[in-house]
Amino acid sequence: MIQRIRQFYRAMTARITPADRQWVEESLPADAQQLFYAMHPADQYHSLNVAKTAMHLSSEHPSVDSALLLRAALLHDVGRVQGDMDVMGKVLAVLVKHFFPQKARQLAEQQHGWLEHIMYVYYHHPEIGAFKLETIGMTEEAAIIRYHHVPAAGNEPLELVLLRAADELN
Repeated sequence: MIQRIRQFYRAMTARITPADRQWVEESLPADAQQLFYAMHPADQYHSLNVAKTAMHLSSEHPSVDSALLLRAALLHDVGRVQGDMDVMGKVLAVLVKHFFPQKARQLAEQQHGWLEHIMYVYYHHPEIGAFKLETIGMTEEAAIIRYHHVPAAGNEPLELVLLRAADELN
C-alpha cells in the first residue's frame, strides 16, 4: 500500500525536465519518441524512473543488453496513452482490482463504457504497447514489454527480469 501511495504522489507531482527529454531523444528512435510522448506525463515520469532504476540494476549484470533494456523501460507503458487512463483512472482501476478482482476482469472484457475501457487498458496495456512497437519495427522491445506484467516463468531474458524488478520498485 505504501508503494501505491508513493506512486500516486509521484504521478501528481511529475515533471519532465529538459535533461529527461534529451535522454529520451538520445535513447529512442523518432517513432518510439512519439509513442513515449503520447503517454500521460505521469506515465512518462514513471517510465523515466523505471529506466533509471533498470540501468542501476543492470550495472550488476555485464551480459545484459543495456541499450535494449533502456528502450524497453522507457516504452514499457506505451499501451496507455493520455486520455485512455490518466492518474485518476489508474487509481480507480487499482481500487476496483483490489476490492472486486473478479468484477475487474469481467469489466475489462466487456468494453462498453468508460469504466470497462479503463479496466481493459489497465489489464491489456502490455499487449497494446507491444503491438505498437511491432508496428514501428521494435520487435525485441515488444517481446519484452508484452510480458512485463506476467508472473515470472523462469528461463526469461535478463532484460525482462530487470524491467519487472525496476517497475516494481517504481
